[in-house]
Amino acid sequence: MKTALWTALCCLAVLPSLARAQQAAPPTARAELKDAQAQKVGDVMLEQTPTGLLLRAELSNLTPGAHAFHVHALGKCEPPQFTSAGGHFNPLGQKHGIKNPEGRHLGDLPNIHVGADGKARFELLMGGISLRGENLFDADGSALVVHAAADDYMTDPAGNAGARVACGVVMKQ
Repeated sequence: MKTALWTALCCLAVLPSLARAQQAAPPTARAELKDAQAQKVGDVMLEQTPTGLLLRAELSNLTPGAHAFHVHALGKCEPPQFTSAGGHFNPLGQKHGIKNPEGRHLGDLPNIHVGADGKARFELLMGGISLRGENLFDADGSALVVHAAADDYMTDPAGNAGARVACGVVMKQ
């Protein structure tokens, strides 16, 4: 009898903890990137962490070399040029470029490097951007864009990164 009562009390104590853990699950999102021919070139998973937004990406069928990778302000990816994604995500009205002394767009990210096999796998931790509230999910959404060339980290408005070669709308999960 004592064992059954003890087990029941222990389970009752654990249930609220489990409920809190489920409620506290970090927000997540996903973007499926497609090229100008509407062919899938990869997935990016986004997860909110206590220190920022963690992006995990697996991309393929891209041109080898360095490519700019940015968060864009609009959740539209209309091929072939993806200009529908608008400019970089820049709610603070800063200049472009990680190296820019006047600040940077929140959507400015480090260049990615695609291997000789056309594949890239990377993780990025972004500060200042959140999956909570309306940050990336405002009325017009947001998108992730791969550019044809590397970002020079300075030149306004897009770092001389060239054409947009892949795009994916950020979607809540």
